[in-house]
Amino acid sequence: MARQAIILAAGQGRRLLPYTGNLPKCLLDIGGKTILERQVEALRSAGVSQVTVVIGYLGGKIREALGVGVSYIENSRFEDTSSMYSLWLAREVAGQGFLVLNSDVLFHIDILRLLLESPHPDALAVDFNSILAEEEMKVRVRNGRVWGLGKELRNGDAENLGIAKFCAAGSRTLFAKIGEILDQNLWNVMVPYAVNAIALEYPLAAIAVRDLPWIEIDFPEDYLRAREVIYPAIAKHTQSVAVSHPASG
Repeated sequence: MARQAIILAAGQGRRLLPYTGNLPKCLLDIGGKTILERQVEALRSAGVSQVTVVIGYLGGKIREALGVGVSYIENSRFEDTSSMYSLWLAREVAGQGFLVLNSDVLFHIDILRLLLESPHPDALAVDFNSILAEEEMKVRVRNGRVWGLGKELRNGDAENLGIAKFCAAGSRTLFAKIGEILDQNLWNVMVPYAVNAIALEYPLAAIAVRDLPWIEIDFPEDYLRAREVIYPAIAKHTQSVAVSHPASG
């Protein structure tokens, strides 16, 4: 199981203004904790012991929020790069395999468990129940394998959550491709661009998140839905599982 997680948290999230005027969007409050704190807690609970956060916009506030319990990598070029470059900066900690998460995703912890417990060494969490409009990061899936990834993809089968795992071999393949892309001076493309570039040659499993609640928070209406609908659904689902599986003792 992957013991290293890389959280990509360098961006400002301009589409969430005014909420992100003086705060990275990963520090938006949901139910009394920030999105990022909830992610780190979920990772710890799922057995992921090492967490590296790639910071950029107002990175000092992220350091203050999380403290010394995680490691940090600074993307000083966050204004003119995107998530793929942030991941590239973390390549030295990813060599033995890793989980990668976008810092703007609120999710039920069981999504992590499904991904980590899957027998497939390299996999993406996907939602087959999503309505695939223009904004969604679409995934083409055939026989459980990812064959394409992109917002512009036609005939997508599922939505990419922004949570994936790679083994050591997968890490080498992915970072080799990212290096090639950066050599073409494509600094401002996202991680799915590189994943799509390896998908036809390297097997990536699509792990369905079933009906587990989650949301990617890009716009003010997403933030409102996260607070009023998704977080309560996560809390309710967690409580129902706890009641049906009471602790012994």
